[in-house]
Amino acid sequence: MERKKGLGEQNRNAGSGFAGEPDWFVRMRSAVYYLLGAIEVLLAFRLLFKLLGANAGNTLVSSLYSITGGLIAPFSGIFNTLVTKGAAAQYVLEPATIIAMIVYAAIARALVGAAKLRAIGEMRR
Repeated sequence: MERKKGLGEQNRNAGSGFAGEPDWFVRMRSAVYYLLGAIEVLLAFRLLFKLLGANAGNTLVSSLYSITGGLIAPFSGIFNTLVTKGAAAQYVLEPATIIAMIVYAAIARALVGAAKLRAIGEMRR
């Protein structure tokens, strides 16, 4: 006779995770990677707009720069920003954006890895 699973117990037939992964881990991993994806997309657009010399006076561009400014602030000043002035635009390579993308991906991977260790410990009990 099979007993019913309680809240937070393993879901052995979950379509979104491997067999035996706890539900909380599958949800946590999905949330972390969803958040990481959103941050990476915003930072990628910032990098692209800066490289292509987008008009900072444009509402969309200035909003994007405002939102992502706080995300790259901890990494500003590590490397010098490369600025090339063209006839109509200023092209900027911002290493802080690239570093932020790498660091946020590493943090997300570390969070999921730490949670997986806990999940493995629970599955062995």
